[in-house]
Amino acid sequence: QAQVVESGGGEVQPGESLKLSCTGSREIISRAAVAWWSQVPGEGRHFVAGISMAGGKTHYQKPRVTISRDHDNNMVYLQMDSLEPDDTAVYYCAASSEPYISVYEGDYDYWGQGTQVTVSS
Repeated sequence: QAQVVESGGGEVQPGESLKLSCTGSREIISRAAVAWWSQVPGEGRHFVAGISMAGGKTHYQKPRVTISRDHDNNMVYLQMDSLEPDDTAVYYCAASSEPYISVYEGDYDYWGQGTQVTVSS
């Protein structure tokens, strides 16, 4: 099984919603903090939201998103609402080796290939 895999991206109109999904090997996803990052061409990755291993703590650096996890199904989700053109980016899911959330890219050891979100009218 791939270590980390994202899905759910696509092209939507402003004001619409998307729900991104992240899964992978259970040893990596369920036993670590997981975060979503965004990246636009020419820039580095930006922290979007993170959730602790147990799911009791979350941290956000982007509005209009909600992160959640389902341990039973080994999934982490990013609900994105009221999308705007500036939300257009590739969104990556990353898993840390630690149970707590970090906003530093280097603290995440496992990365997916990313899923494109495009918001355009």
